[in-house]
Amino acid sequence: MMDVTKYRPEYYPVPTDGIEWWKKDHIEKAPRWCSVDLRDGNQALIVPMSFDEKIEFYKMLLEIGYKEIEVGFPAASETEYQLTRALIENDMIPADVTIQVLTQCREHIIRRTFEAVKGAPRAIIHFYNSTSVPQREQVFRKSKEEIMKIATDGAALIKRLSEEYDGNFLFEYSPESFTGTEVDYAVDVCNAVLDIMRPTPERPMIINLPATVELSLPSVYANQIEYCSKHLKYRDSVILSTHTHNDRGTGVADAELAVLAGAERIECCLFGNGERTGNADGITLALNMYAQGVDPGLDFSNLPEICRKYERLTRMQVHPRQPYAGALVFAAFSGSHQDAIAKGMRYYRETGQHVWNCPYIPVDPTDFGRTYSADVIRINSQSGQGGVEFMLEQNYGYSLPREMREEFGYRIKDISDKGHKELSSHEIYEVFSNVYLNRFKPVDIIDYEYTKRDGENFEAEVIVENEGIAKTVRAAGNGRLDAVCNALKQATDYAFTLEKYSEHSLDLGSKSRACCYIKLRWDDGTVGWGCGTDTDVLRASVKALISAINEKPDAPSPESH
Repeated sequence: MMDVTKYRPEYYPVPTDGIEWWKKDHIEKAPRWCSVDLRDGNQALIVPMSFDEKIEFYKMLLEIGYKEIEVGFPAASETEYQLTRALIENDMIPADVTIQVLTQCREHIIRRTFEAVKGAPRAIIHFYNSTSVPQREQVFRKSKEEIMKIATDGAALIKRLSEEYDGNFLFEYSPESFTGTEVDYAVDVCNAVLDIMRPTPERPMIINLPATVELSLPSVYANQIEYCSKHLKYRDSVILSTHTHNDRGTGVADAELAVLAGAERIECCLFGNGERTGNADGITLALNMYAQGVDPGLDFSNLPEICRKYERLTRMQVHPRQPYAGALVFAAFSGSHQDAIAKGMRYYRETGQHVWNCPYIPVDPTDFGRTYSADVIRINSQSGQGGVEFMLEQNYGYSLPREMREEFGYRIKDISDKGHKELSSHEIYEVFSNVYLNRFKPVDIIDYEYTKRDGENFEAEVIVENEGIAKTVRAAGNGRLDAVCNALKQATDYAFTLEKYSEHSLDLGSKSRACCYIKLRWDDGTVGWGCGTDTDVLRASVKALISAINEKPDAPSPESH
């Protein structure tokens, strides 16, 4: 049995008087983004990235548009030290990009860190020490005053070394395990550090309030962020930052509410990689804003390629249900969902509407390098006729009449159900083609000619081949197709009625093919459908008629009449 008595809330709420973030219902402006993939994400890998892999990942982050990139903990890893030096010495830091390095508030680690970043055109020195109650009591066994002294001693050394070393340095401080720290104490520690660093509006300092471990509802974290925002010194010279982990599965929500509460910067990883349950997913955060009409300033227009590169370099896998990026996140297997999506897509084509509001698909998959045909509608035994129609229309241009669509949908559903598998668009087209399209066996028309009588009446001379035997017949009708239809009945002794006819263009341009659909009702009550295509609409209609005759597997033979 699970023992719930072992647990109790271990976070520190703040007075809610004056808290106002909850009055906002959306993020109006994108925050500053800092990727911590090369540090926090990398240290969480079973096999950390090699030097060359880190370089490739760094270049990918630049292409996405990150302007701040934490490249490592150079005092703790030789690979990360060499990476930092390579970026600086090989002039690989663009003019609008700032690298960031992490260091504990320990003298030898701080000195090694400055050796790594000396000569940097722009580098953030991110220093931290843990301030939470469990860390103070269990790990360090130090008082509040002693923990604060670790922070202020580290700040003083960093400020002094920044004046001794060549380079352009900015600073960031994190009271690590902030969510497990008394909030007033966390503010006191941050203000003590700020008093030493003396930031200005021209050279602001980053104060990062991390959810190192998620301990509360996102709303509680947002309250803590707003409280700190209102009680930090030098507020006009402070960039308030957040770094949320995902222990409760709400790392993204924590970061979003933190922005509403006053955070101006987010540290995150692609796909939520990071220690334990990971960090907030930078892709989800950015594209959540994008889906609300806010430009995130990051480019994820080729998510499939980013996924492939990420999986290759990190040896991690992107979950198929990962928001925006997963292989199945836009996929609809349900028949009712597919029908609504197909109708929504058709509505957008017909109306030319720009603002996206398609049923079940909150964002346009093509914005992220996905395709409607491969990613949106997926066909299996749960699918309906709307999805099958969408696949045929989207990939091959066929827009089936409603009754034909229903019959074909059941065929596909039955095939998928019996085979226990998903069907690709190509497999669906193969079934459609084999059953309905331009079928010329056992019955075919070798040749035909028309003679116009009066009005719309025509006479047709038709050479019909049935089971390899050719016969020439003449028949009249109230149109060309009707005349051919009557000739076929005469040549085969088949008994049917042409019940429905429809057509549409299959392609664009002057050489477009016509596509015709014909429904026949046989005298025994069964129905047959056929489809014909040709650049000439009359020839297409004749092909559809022949296909409909040949579609009926138990079509009555001449001997049965």
